[in-house]
This record gives sequence, C-alpha cells and structure tokens, in this order.
Amino acid sequence: MKFTTQNPDKSLHLVSLGCTKNLVDSEVMLGKLKDYTLTNDSSNADVIIVNTCGFIDSAKEESINTILNLHDERKEESVLVMAGCLSERYKEELQKELPEIDVFTGVGDYDRIDELVNAKRSNFTNDVFLASETNDRVITGSNYHAYVKLSEGCNQACSFCAIPSFKGKLHSRTLESLIKEVKSLVSQGFVDFSFVSQDSSSFLRDLGHKDGLEQLVEAVEKVEGIKTARILYLYPSTTTLSLIDKIADSKVFVNYFDMPLQHITPSMLKIMKRGKGVEKLIELMDQMKSKPNSFVRTTFIAGHPGETQEDFEALAKYVEEYKFDRANVFSYSDEEGTTASKSDAKVAQEIIDERADILGEIIDKTTQESLEKEVGKTFEVYVDGESDEHEYLLSARKTIWAPDIDGEIYINDNELFDEKGEQKKLEFGKIYKVKITELVGDKLLATVIA
Repeated sequence: MKFTTQNPDKSLHLVSLGCTKNLVDSEVMLGKLKDYTLTNDSSNADVIIVNTCGFIDSAKEESINTILNLHDERKEESVLVMAGCLSERYKEELQKELPEIDVFTGVGDYDRIDELVNAKRSNFTNDVFLASETNDRVITGSNYHAYVKLSEGCNQACSFCAIPSFKGKLHSRTLESLIKEVKSLVSQGFVDFSFVSQDSSSFLRDLGHKDGLEQLVEAVEKVEGIKTARILYLYPSTTTLSLIDKIADSKVFVNYFDMPLQHITPSMLKIMKRGKGVEKLIELMDQMKSKPNSFVRTTFIAGHPGETQEDFEALAKYVEEYKFDRANVFSYSDEEGTTASKSDAKVAQEIIDERADILGEIIDKTTQESLEKEVGKTFEVYVDGESDEHEYLLSARKTIWAPDIDGEIYINDNELFDEKGEQKKLEFGKIYKVKITELVGDKLLATVIA
C-alpha cells in the first residue's frame, strides 16, 4: 500500500503484532507518518516500526524475534523503532538488552511517533494513548472495513492477565467521539465496522453508564451509510441478556457474539476471577446461540493453575456439546505479576500441552461442522479481492464474520450478468449474494448469484 506522499524518497516498513486492537494504534502511527511511502521491503526502508504485543509468552517471543530479524536485514542509516505493549511492559530491561533499537516507545505516544522518529528519541508517556476522532488514521488492509477502538485499559482482575498492569484501568472514549470517527470513516467509503477494546461490554461504565454498548448500537444505527457492524471481546460479568437482545434486534449489527470464556466450571471461574457464576454464564451463551443466524466465538485456557482433571473433562464436554462456530485454546503460561503466576497449584507442562491438544482437536471438529452446515446455503458476502490460492479465485467472507479471523470463502465462478445479459465485473469491497457449493478442507467454495 502506497500513500500520497510529501517526501517520496523516504520509506516506512511497519509490522503490527498481536490483536486487532494493536492494528488501530498502528494505523494512527501511519497517519502521523504520511510523508513516508509504505514499503514491504524492510531492507531498504528508512524507518522500521514494530508495534509489539506483550500478552503471552508466544507473543513476546514473536515480537523479539521479529525485531531482531528486521535489525539483521536493515540498512545502516535506517531508524528501528520498538513500540507497543511489550516495549511498555519491559521498558527498562529492553532498553538495556537491545542496543540495536534506535527508538523505544510504549502505549502512550502513538500520536507523537513522527516527533520521536525525527528526533531519534525514546519516550514513554505515563498516560495510555486513547484513540479519538481527531486522529488521522490510515486504514490498512481494506477499502471498506475499519476497526474502531472503544476504550483502553481494563477494570477486571483476571488471575492470568497482566494487561491492567501496563494499560491501566478502563478509560472509555465518549460516544460523541466514536460517532464522529465513524461518520468520518463512512464519508471515506467504509461501510463495515468492528468495535474493539480489552473489555468491550464495559464501555462507558467508567463514565457512569452500565448500558454503554446498547447506547452505541442505537447511535451507530442512526449513521447513514453503514451496512454491517459487530462487537469483539465481550466480558462475561458485564454482558447482559438485554445487550444480546439489542444486538439481535439491530438492522446494522450482525448477530456476532465474541466472548472469551476461558473456562466453564465453578471452581475454575472462581480461581480465574472471571465474575459471573456458571448458571448465568450458560444462560448468556444459550441466549447468544438462540438468535437467528448467530455466530458465536470464544477462547479457552488449558492448564491454568488449580485446574483438576475433572475441571478439564467438564470443559471439554461443554466445548463439544455447545459447538462453537469458532474458538481458540491457549496453553497456560505464567505472566509476571499475576495472581496465577504465584499459585502453588501449577499444572505440569506436559499435562497442559496434552489438554490443549485435546481441546484443539474438539475445536477443529466443531469448526468443521460449522463450516459443513454452510454448504448449500445462500447468503451475502463481502468480496475482498483475488485469493492467494489461485488467480482465478476471488477471496470473500460472510458479512457476519470478522475479517482475518473467521475464515475465507473462495468464489470460483465470478460471472454476474445484468438485466441485458451483459457480464458485470465483481467489485472489491462490495456485497454479493452467493451460494455455497462445497467445502474443501477448511475453505468454502461459492458461486455468485446476485
């Protein structure tokens, strides 16, 4: 992707690691560096930025490996920047151990990245950066879909999570700020939106509103030009039946329910400090599943300290019986400063790995079953562009699915004719009705019918 630049002789290579929330911050940095040309060739880039993730061990390892590999390949006079969560969380240690890095910054200076790069200076602002409608973002990867960040920080106290220690308490944007940004994005041609934060269902609770997401749904529905929207990362104790009903009744928000459960037994939910009891949790999940054309996604942790064999077997049974449309499982790993890391009831690593494998196999099966149910159905999709699989296949996704994480549909017959019988070329970023003809591996094949 190339920008209209004031300085075409300067190039920028940016890598955004971790969750979709990081992507929004990366897009803010791109907006501040518009006078650079974005390049995929890191070896010739004048500025290289890695927006890191510091959530779990595998993410930390990926961040460090990525930045060291980029250092090995870069040209001598380039500026290498390490930003984001990992940089924030371990700022003292990393600045001592990684002399290869020219600029260190954390989670507070995304909107000042141009100043830091130009001065070749590290900085860690005390406050966490909160996106606003005034940020001149450069949306990447899509000409019709955009992520919108609801808040920063988190008021939850999950036993395994260190995010509040470096992201702070919940800090919501105002509804007015969000709607101004959405309207601006719509004016630029964006029609599909994913609203994200660490704990989306707590949106506006820090400002005295317990129904923040319901207010959001109502406000977004009034914005002309939006075709679809969804909310990512609901939290069990702050999600209500009323919110689920509000989403289901919306003409803009699709019935997409993404709520990380982590576990399902009373003892483990208590140990993990996950709020509501099992009965209330199951009521929420059943309510989500009962909605027409619903799509339910979640995540689990295998081998958290205190997890007995009985706990794990109950979890495995629930996952198998509920049949989530999509799910992920993470092997437990200690995070410094968390309650779980100090526990005396650690599970042996080989048992953690075994349990994660078992859950993974169950999830693979239920995901495949979810995909198999789509064969023969007709529904609307967004056409994203040419597929990486073959030049004659187009890549699309179901309008209810979130980009990049829920799957890809291959359109293998893209001939569409108008009323006069003349062939129409499919436009990328537009909605078309397709019929699913078959499932090959984990990819659905479809033909366009309207």
